[in-house]
Amino acid sequence: MNLLVPVILIGVLIIISVLLILAEKALGGGGEKMLMINDDKVIPVRGDDTVLNTLSEHRIFIPSACGGKATCGFCKFRLIEGGGDIKPTEEPFLSPKEREDGIRLSCQVKVKDNMKIEIPKELLNAKLYKTKVARIQDLTYDIKLVDFELLDPKEMHFKPGQYAQLKVPGIDIIRAYSIASHPKESNHIEMIIRQVPKGLATTFVHKALQVGDKIILTGPYGDFYLQEESEREMVCIAGGSGKAPIRSILAFLKDQGMPRKVRYFFGAKSKRDLYYTEEFEQLSKEYPNFTYIPALSEPLPGDNWTGEVGLITDVVDRNTSDLSESEAYLCGSPGMINACIKVLNKHDIKQENVFFDSFS
Repeated sequence: MNLLVPVILIGVLIIISVLLILAEKALGGGGEKMLMINDDKVIPVRGDDTVLNTLSEHRIFIPSACGGKATCGFCKFRLIEGGGDIKPTEEPFLSPKEREDGIRLSCQVKVKDNMKIEIPKELLNAKLYKTKVARIQDLTYDIKLVDFELLDPKEMHFKPGQYAQLKVPGIDIIRAYSIASHPKESNHIEMIIRQVPKGLATTFVHKALQVGDKIILTGPYGDFYLQEESEREMVCIAGGSGKAPIRSILAFLKDQGMPRKVRYFFGAKSKRDLYYTEEFEQLSKEYPNFTYIPALSEPLPGDNWTGEVGLITDVVDRNTSDLSESEAYLCGSPGMINACIKVLNKHDIKQENVFFDSFS
């Protein structure tokens, strides 16, 4: 056998290996990179996964209502160094001001080199929770209350109005839902979940989820929560499953003896879309500071409805005067929130006193 053959083969293999290493480095996968967070935490990174997944692997959970599919625009962070240019998939979710400030989507930016980023400090407190479904209750024909018992860790400390994310087991789907329970009930997290046609997560909850099932939650998240230090009058507006965060806020205020004046407008299509009516009517009887105003946009003849009728924005408009010294808490579809803001602006509310989350 020619002795040159093994030598040639070894040489070819060495060349191929070197080329593969160089290619890996060129694609950003070679060696160890450093991801610095908020100037005080450094994460060593191998490979070139996204910032969202990299942080999650190190138990830092950035909210992502779409699960990293670049359809919600919720997983924003500030890129200070590295990371490359803005991708077309990010552009629809970034305002000119955000682009100028270096705001990016963590699900679209890969850690291909050393990077320096900034995230809100409160996100460092978000955790992954192992839970068990303790109770499922039908509230209407298409809305369920799901009660999750926390197993590990056993408590989630959240502000009234914040939300958590639910991971659908078996598929790569994560969805955000407002917390409907009282913050003092830290061992249980209640969510109000409405069936969305063709929605994978809500179909799972409504058709497959059973009491006793083990579910992963992360949280808490959100800038939408009760401003506890404020004494302003409050206007709350919600529709559908948007009742969840308002219910949490009102439970908290009830424990304090309802110290602030609150008017709660809730919009539904017909009477079968109303729920927790007795709970809030009883609350209004106990506390003169609280007023509950449900409204139906299309009441049925059999509803025998004697309350407010019309779009919730019209009902708010005709039942509201000067809001210059008031706060507003909104929860519903993006379209409803935008329409509500227009009405509130008509009554002179200050923009900094309007609170909502945009994941609905």
